[in-house]
Amino acid sequence: MVQTRFLIAAVALLACSATASAQFAPPPAKPVAPRTTAASPRAASCHNGASFDRFLADVKQQAVAAGVSQRTIAEASPYLVYDQGIVNRDRGQRVFGQLFIEFAGRMAAPYRMQNGQQHIKQYAAAFARAEKEYGVPPAVIAAFWGLESDFGANMGNLPTLKSLVSLAYDCRRSEMFVGETIAALKIIDRGDLHPDEMIGSWAGELGQTQFLPVHYVNYAVDYDGDGRRDLLRSPADVIGSTANYIANGLKWRRGEPWLEEIKVPQNLPWDKTDLTVREPRSTWAQLGVTYPDGRPLPNDNLAASVLLPMGRNGPAFMAYPNFAAYTEWNNSLIYSTTAGYLASRIAGAAPMRKPSAPVAQLPFNELKELQQLLVRAGFNVGKVDGVLGQQSRAAVKAMQIKHGLPADSWPTAELLARMRGATAQAQPVGTLR
Repeated sequence: MVQTRFLIAAVALLACSATASAQFAPPPAKPVAPRTTAASPRAASCHNGASFDRFLADVKQQAVAAGVSQRTIAEASPYLVYDQGIVNRDRGQRVFGQLFIEFAGRMAAPYRMQNGQQHIKQYAAAFARAEKEYGVPPAVIAAFWGLESDFGANMGNLPTLKSLVSLAYDCRRSEMFVGETIAALKIIDRGDLHPDEMIGSWAGELGQTQFLPVHYVNYAVDYDGDGRRDLLRSPADVIGSTANYIANGLKWRRGEPWLEEIKVPQNLPWDKTDLTVREPRSTWAQLGVTYPDGRPLPNDNLAASVLLPMGRNGPAFMAYPNFAAYTEWNNSLIYSTTAGYLASRIAGAAPMRKPSAPVAQLPFNELKELQQLLVRAGFNVGKVDGVLGQQSRAAVKAMQIKHGLPADSWPTAELLARMRGATAQAQPVGTLR
C-alpha cells in the first residue's frame, strides 16, 4: 500500500479469484513453529560480516531501546527466523507489464464494484463515522479494501515476523525492514495482535488493507471499542484505520474529487498531459477537454492534470490533487489509476469507454531496448526491466518532444525507430555491427 511495496500487492492480486467471497474470512490457521533456513553469506555483507543470530540480537536490542518489552521479545523470538525463500522472492519479483485497460478490466470488475457498494451499506455506521472524522469518502476506502484483499478473503498466508526479519537481514532494504520488524514487535507489545496471528503477504504487510507494520503502528485505530486495533478481523477497525492513513498519512483533501474520466481532442498539447502539469479545469475546457458524453467541464479554477495511462489513443482521466494519495499508496501508475477508477465506479460513475481501436504496445524486449536507449541518452529510468514505470514514461515524453512526436508518454515503434537511428548515427565509422 506504500512505496516500499511498489507493485507487490498488484501482482498478488492477479491470483485472486474473480469469485472471491465478499464475506470476512477468519485469519489462516496458526502456523507450525517456523524453522530457520541457512542464511545467505552475501546477506551479511552490510552487517560487517555478522551472522544472522548476531544481527538478530542487535535488532532485539534496538527494539528494547524503542520501548518494546522483554516479554514481547521472548514471545516473538520463535518467529524471528531467517528464510532465504523470502529474500529470493523479493529479489526475483517481476512487476507486471499488462496494459492498463486489461488490468483495470480484471481488478475493477463489476463484481468488485458491487461488493464495495454492499460493504458500504453493511458497515454504513463505520463508513459514515470515518468520512465525518477524516473526510475520506466511503468509495475510496472500499476500493482499496477490495483491491488489497477482496474484503478480507486474501490477506496472505506467510508468517509476518519471519518475512520482515529475513528482509531486514538482506542488504537490499535492510534499514527499512529493521524498522518494520521493530514496528511489528510494537504491535504485539501493545496487545493488538499475537505473534501467531501475524500472517500476511511475503513482504510483511498485514490486514485487510495490507498495512506495513510502521503504518499499522502509526495509523491503526480501535473503531469497534474492544481495546485492540485488529485489522485482520474487525471491519470497523479496517475502515477507520484506512481512512486515518489516507487522510493523515497520504494527505487527502476533504471534499475534493480524485479521478474522473474525460474525452480529449486530437489536437490537445500532448506535452501538457502529465501528472506534473496542473491547470485549472477552465483551461482544460478551453483546450477542448470534455466529459466522455460531451458535457463541458466546470469553468472553475480547480487544478487538475490530464492522465493518459495508455497514451493519447487510450482512456483519458482528469487527475486531481487527491490522486497523489493513490500514487503514494502504490507508485505503480497502472495500480493507482485502477484504484482511483474503481473508487469512482463504486461511487456511481459509468464504466470507462473502450478505445475505438486496439492500442499498440511494444513487446517486452523492445520496451527493454527502448529503456536501454533512454539510459544511453542520459535518462534515469530506474531498473531496465521492460516495464513502463513513471521514470520511463517521463523519459519517453522528453524524447518524443525531441523527435517531434506527440508527447503523450506512450512508447511507440516510431519512437524506438527514431532512437535506434540516432544511436546508429552517433557511432563512429567502423563501430557499426
